[in-house]
Amino acid sequence: MDPEVLRDDMVDGLEHTLGRPLPEPIGVAMREVPRRVFVDRPYDNRPSRVDGTIALAPGTVARLVTALDPRPDSAEEALVVGAGVGYTAAVLADILGGHRVHAVDISRKMVYTARSNLDEAGYGKVLVDCREGSNGLPEYAPFDRILVEAGVVEPPTSLLEQLGEGGRLVFPRGNTDQTLVAVTPDEDASHGYRVVDERGPVRFAPLLVEGEQPGVTRNRTVREDREHAERSRARSPGWEHEWLDWDERLSGRDRGANEPERYSDRSDRSDEDRRR
Repeated sequence: MDPEVLRDDMVDGLEHTLGRPLPEPIGVAMREVPRRVFVDRPYDNRPSRVDGTIALAPGTVARLVTALDPRPDSAEEALVVGAGVGYTAAVLADILGGHRVHAVDISRKMVYTARSNLDEAGYGKVLVDCREGSNGLPEYAPFDRILVEAGVVEPPTSLLEQLGEGGRLVFPRGNTDQTLVAVTPDEDASHGYRVVDERGPVRFAPLLVEGEQPGVTRNRTVREDREHAERSRARSPGWEHEWLDWDERLSGRDRGANEPERYSDRSDRSDEDRRR
């Protein structure tokens, strides 16, 4: 069958499930981007395992990009933290233009995969670099939109600092129980940002720091420990409990998996053994 027809059916199915149309720029982009370049089963609304990572289901991508609220013809610059296979970056590139979209991933292998996929799909102008995601991409800041495809309890300070005035940072907030939120910098707020949108429950794996790639010793909560200490010299008792199940979740024992999955969303788990 014609891939364009299949993409139309995929988006129609997502909109039927949502009970409303996707925002027009996002719906148009998802109908345009050749998803088959990025995953083997491109039109199923479920995550796919690719090169040891999990590619987001199209419905999850739609939720993330909707929360990000990119505006076509606005000259906005966007950063994706967690390039993965490159599909989310491609959707953003279709909306904003490839030269305005940047992505980073801590895995060099995934950086090469994302670059290859984006080039084949026609979005080769997207810059993809190998970086620890919490550091962002300061050389190309400021950004109007930053999307983090991994869970954090608090947004990385470096990413907040790389947002332009009125910029928007979207990330899964929390550890075990996560909520997809959008925040904007606010010097008057207690943590330097304020929440401007909430988009319901999600479940993503934690944002990795240098040393947590497969095959090397993990650093665990290096960034979060440092930033928490900087924010408050007197820790509130009990904040450490946010991390009690870190090992279990990264090992996959709480989901019955043999290895950690990179990310997912609760609606996706119902289709694949309730995976994340």
